[in-house]
Amino acid sequence: MHTKPLRLHITTLGCSKNIFDSERLAAALGGRYRLSHSTELASADIVILNTCGFIDQAKRESVKAILEYAEAKQRGLIQRLYVIGCLVARDKATLQAELPEVDGFYTQSEYEKLILDLQGNLRNFLLGERQRLGYPHHAYLKISEGCNRKCSFCAIPLMRGKHVSRPMETILAEARLLIAQGVKEISLIAQDLTFYGIDLYGKRRLAPLLEALSALEGIGWIRLHYAYPAGFPREILSVIRDAPPICKYLDMPLQHISDRILRQMRRGLSASHTKALLETIRTQVPSIALRSTFIVGFPGETEREFEELLQFLEEYRIERVGAFLYSHEEGTTAHALYSDDVPLKVKKRRYHELMKLQQQISYEWNQSWIGQTIQVLVDEVKEGVAVGRTQYDAMEVDNLVYVSDPTGQTAPGKFVQARVVDATEYDLWAELV
Repeated sequence: MHTKPLRLHITTLGCSKNIFDSERLAAALGGRYRLSHSTELASADIVILNTCGFIDQAKRESVKAILEYAEAKQRGLIQRLYVIGCLVARDKATLQAELPEVDGFYTQSEYEKLILDLQGNLRNFLLGERQRLGYPHHAYLKISEGCNRKCSFCAIPLMRGKHVSRPMETILAEARLLIAQGVKEISLIAQDLTFYGIDLYGKRRLAPLLEALSALEGIGWIRLHYAYPAGFPREILSVIRDAPPICKYLDMPLQHISDRILRQMRRGLSASHTKALLETIRTQVPSIALRSTFIVGFPGETEREFEELLQFLEEYRIERVGAFLYSHEEGTTAHALYSDDVPLKVKKRRYHELMKLQQQISYEWNQSWIGQTIQVLVDEVKEGVAVGRTQYDAMEVDNLVYVSDPTGQTAPGKFVQARVVDATEYDLWAELV
């Protein structure tokens, strides 16, 4: 007698690196189960919850999701629950002791065991195969895992370990496969792109990797995420400038500009070095758009130091900016050395002040596009409007472009030319050319 395969649902929380990991697990398990995936809680026979443990807010979200699924299991809505990912890597023993209703906890280094326990196809996982999630024309491509940096506030090395580069030939083979599958935009991800290759080849090899990826037949856009500013490999700038497939976009978290706070953060560079680097990047790649993130409320941050950060943003006018409230994370150097002495109320006020300033910067930059023709990659089409992004906009975190398409000329995954007719703080409105 034949029975239907069990339903397996993967819920992914956190960053693009977790999405990449979930896609690899999906490829290993999809042949045995009826697979579904989203960031939303869902019922199924078996649930795998891929957690985030980056900062306090992310941990709370992950714990809330575990508790909700545990309750669903107690009510008989799901049969088995497995919890994986960064939160498990941070505190597996405590989670096991406090949540006995969970059937298993697995760190990133234990995913092979999870696949075997669920009787999946381990070969698919070892070969790096993925069942991609989200838009079929976009894919994340991880070039390395882990991080060797010593930032005092960051718990990621505790969760993902030391930096390990993937061999260049493996990355290129995966990129060719993605192109053959119809992918138009490949987003390169790592905890630190700029460190790529130093463990395998004895020196940084990001520039040769970018050149090789750009030469692949059929490549669309290549986007760079997470470049560390200290020791930035300036040789990649000419590649970004001259290689047509590479988006003129760089995601480079700066975190702060005060010399004292940068030292306590252990970022490895000063305010003057940061400013010089930005000026070099903009000189060598004049059309580039930068994305960065900043932390407000780091231990001891004074009003004067916060004002210094605002003045920096006003002067350097980074196109895309996000901010975090400092989170006092156990196991980090900052947790051991400093008191979390900036009140939450002050952190929130500083966050809102920073984002209000950035909103105005973003608005003015977007307004400058009115009347210009831009290339847009269409993500979806709804009721005569194509929704997409420019090369200056990463998936999920940046602006959208709404292109009027009353005659249905566009389609998801298609590049179109559009003239900007209006702009708000975070979105552009355009019509097809």
